[in-house]
Order: sequence, then C-alpha cells, then structure tokens
Amino acid sequence: MQILVDADAFPGVIVDILFRAVERVRVPLILVSNKHLKVPLSVYISSIRVSAGFDVADNHIIAMVQQGDLVITADIPLADRVVEKGGYAIDPRGELYTEANVKHRLAMRNLLDELRNGGMITGGPSSFGRKDIQSFAYQLDRFLTKHCKS
Repeated sequence: MQILVDADAFPGVIVDILFRAVERVRVPLILVSNKHLKVPLSVYISSIRVSAGFDVADNHIIAMVQQGDLVITADIPLADRVVEKGGYAIDPRGELYTEANVKHRLAMRNLLDELRNGGMITGGPSSFGRKDIQSFAYQLDRFLTKHCKS
C-alpha cells in the first residue's frame, strides 16, 4: 500500500500528521503537486512535481494509484476515480470515501455546485479548524490500523 496526496492547496497541518503517521507505520507517502514542496528526508516520503493545468495532478495520481492504496484529497471527483480503481480516499476533514458512499457524495457535490452556479445558494464549506484536524487524524489512524501490518 502507498499513500498519495493531492497536495495542491493542502492544509499544512494535515501534511504534518501524514509525515508522522507514515514514519510510524512505514508506508510510502507521495505528495503530488504542480509546485515545489519541501518534504523531510525520509525513505518513506517523496514528492512529484507535475506541470500546471486542469486535472494534471489528479490524472497523475490516478495513473499511480493501485487497489488498496489511500489517496488524501479534498477533490470528490478524484476520490470517485480512486474508489473506481479499488482504492480509498480521505478528505482533509476526515471523511473516508469508499464504494458505499462516494457516488452519493459526488451527486451531492454536483447538486450543490449547480445551486451555487444558479445563485440559489452562496458560500462554500466552513473554514478549516481544529475539529477537522481531529477528524482527519482519527480517520487516518483508523484506516492505517485496519490496513497496515506494522
């Protein structure tokens, strides 16, 4: 298993949690971004820089993901593609996407997007906070405990 991160515009505190977790469970972590990222020296942590452009990082992640891999992303369409390939996805707020829930979440996201574009609703998700960090750390720990043999 490997963990891939859709690292463009990603909360730094979540990346720090991931760095500590992969060192603990000894699983490869690859951050994919269209900008240079600083990563600690580790045999488990690396980064890949892709060219800028619509879905370039997402497409690179999909090309790399294998069954059982984990992708960390706030992008629900990317999470859907990951699950279709037999992987799992967790968003930075701690929601785990699986075959059981990703299609529903994608449909809800698309509906809300249509309502925002039509002016029916405004705004987006609440600001990222401590509760989100705790939810992510909890969900990541649950996932790694279930899927990793230390």
